[in-house]
Amino acid sequence: MIKMTCPPAGRTPRLLLALAAIVLGLSACGTYDRHGLDSQRALQIQHEILPGKPALARELEEQILALNPEAVTARDVAEVLVRAPAPQIMLIHGGLASVISEMVSFSDFLQGMGYPGISLTNAGDGTYTFSCYESSEMIAGISAWYYEQSGLRPMMLGHSQGGIQAIKVLHQLAGHFASRIPVYNPLTWHAEARTEIIDPLTGESRPVVGLKLPYVSSVGAGGLTRFLPNQWEMNFKLRSIPDSVEEFTGFCKKNDLLGGDYLGYGSANHAEASGAAAVRNVWLPTEYDHGRIPDTKHLLRSPAMKDWINNYRASTNTPVYLQLDVAFPEDSRHILWAADVWYSIKKHWVLELQRLIRARRSQQHDN
Repeated sequence: MIKMTCPPAGRTPRLLLALAAIVLGLSACGTYDRHGLDSQRALQIQHEILPGKPALARELEEQILALNPEAVTARDVAEVLVRAPAPQIMLIHGGLASVISEMVSFSDFLQGMGYPGISLTNAGDGTYTFSCYESSEMIAGISAWYYEQSGLRPMMLGHSQGGIQAIKVLHQLAGHFASRIPVYNPLTWHAEARTEIIDPLTGESRPVVGLKLPYVSSVGAGGLTRFLPNQWEMNFKLRSIPDSVEEFTGFCKKNDLLGGDYLGYGSANHAEASGAAAVRNVWLPTEYDHGRIPDTKHLLRSPAMKDWINNYRASTNTPVYLQLDVAFPEDSRHILWAADVWYSIKKHWVLELQRLIRARRSQQHDN
């Protein structure tokens, strides 16, 4: 467990301290005891297991460039995208140890829909998630490491406190906490002695601060968890999305004690761009269970539900109030959240590959 301390009672209203104590008492165990690989083994993993910068056949490049990112089909995934690498997806779970399995369920769901497992796994220790109590600076530094290795910028999704942490990472990348961030190696779990990477698309050195991720999402981020000591610095930043992401989706739901700032439909739950980021706010059905929203592996059991998810198209309107318009005989819990997130992941999977291919062709033309 990570030890956290509260400020003196005189500086914080007693009610807030009481709420913080309750939530902290319920949520202080969802952590990892990380043990990194030695440097030699880390290099072996890096060279042999991680995908690295892809060398794609010309025919496959043309097929990828022909894809419509806004309408990626199951056939596109099965016949084209699975033949190419995918951006690392960094999943950040909430505070309770029990929610780790819920986020692992979502990882299983993504693999069942066609996303490569290697791009969902922390290669250093085989875990599938980050803890919301781990350093946001470290997660930011790891995201730069993955980009340098693969040429594909990572995506990031956070649940509950993990959603707060995902937004904190964006503020780290925007330079709102420090002007420099070290590169962190996810194989050794240590910072490297540098704060810059070699941009794989330009070949030039660039700082970690300023890196822009393609897609980040949070679900159930807010409510009582905002009063935890490790999240207090986010109280005036949580709903402000900086330019360190291209597209952000914030999911919330009514009557969410742990995840909603207002228990009803309130604009205080809505994220807003501080600059040019595209921000969507999506309201999930009230009956969704805050702590179990990422639990989605069960959706793979039904071909009909998989087809519905693959055919789902996310609305560009904001806010959006989602309601399921079809009845499935199987368990369809959390299908709306899963479908919306899967739509965005497919979209940015294609966009990242297209971005890489075009950059390489431009370099070849210049040479």
